[in-house]
Amino acid sequence: MGLGMQLIAWPQDLVDGLVEQGYYVIRYDNRDVGLSTKLHQYKKPNLVWAYLKSLVGWPQSAAYTLNDMADDALGLLDALGVAKAHVVGVSMGGMIAQLVAARFANRTLSLTSIMSTSGRRGLPGPTPAARNALMRPSPPGATRKEVVDRSVDTLRLIGSPSFPIPERSMRASIERALDRSISPDGMARQLVAVVASGDRTPLLRKIRCPALVIHGADDPLVPVACGIDTAQSIPGARLEVIEGMGHDLPPQLIERLLALLDQHLRGR
Repeated sequence: MGLGMQLIAWPQDLVDGLVEQGYYVIRYDNRDVGLSTKLHQYKKPNLVWAYLKSLVGWPQSAAYTLNDMADDALGLLDALGVAKAHVVGVSMGGMIAQLVAARFANRTLSLTSIMSTSGRRGLPGPTPAARNALMRPSPPGATRKEVVDRSVDTLRLIGSPSFPIPERSMRASIERALDRSISPDGMARQLVAVVASGDRTPLLRKIRCPALVIHGADDPLVPVACGIDTAQSIPGARLEVIEGMGHDLPPQLIERLLALLDQHLRGR
């Protein structure tokens, strides 16, 4: 799943639909969030400084990289005794999935990269509003209600303009995530890992498994040009741009996503 997001962020209807189609679905918390190991031995990074260094191409000092997180995914498959898998990732998870497909070809049946990017320099970045929402920390001493309100504002900002999610549903999802785990420092370390990992284009060109790239035409956080570039970088990749979709997986698009995934995973 994406930056700072827990496994419960995968829409349950999407998971249930894949199970009904006959797939064995594995979802997990990335390191530093949810119920997975927190790397408290590393201090919280300065996100503003990390962003400024990324603008000028200076090297980043990261606690870990996306390659480490791809290794985590392979370790999980090993622990579960899964020899090969269809790898699906969203946003940061899409970057991790790309690395799995590129580095572990013998373990990857197919790749689906959703609302993600190749990391190539020169691609458009988030809108100023989306960037500010991502970078700004919660103020010290913020109440739970203030945290939820702020999160709702962020989700609304980056969400799908043509497929709005009811505020009640957003609040319920945020409350559930807060009850399960809170890891702002882990999210910050993940963000620096993304920035530090750089351009994956040379690796993407090595991918030989069937690849599907799904992207929203109205994504303010990872613009659609990033999805187009990803698809163009992977030999034979199929690109599906969804009009009106932003940087989320709204209920109104679940059936379409299930159809796209099933068609792709079955090689049709």
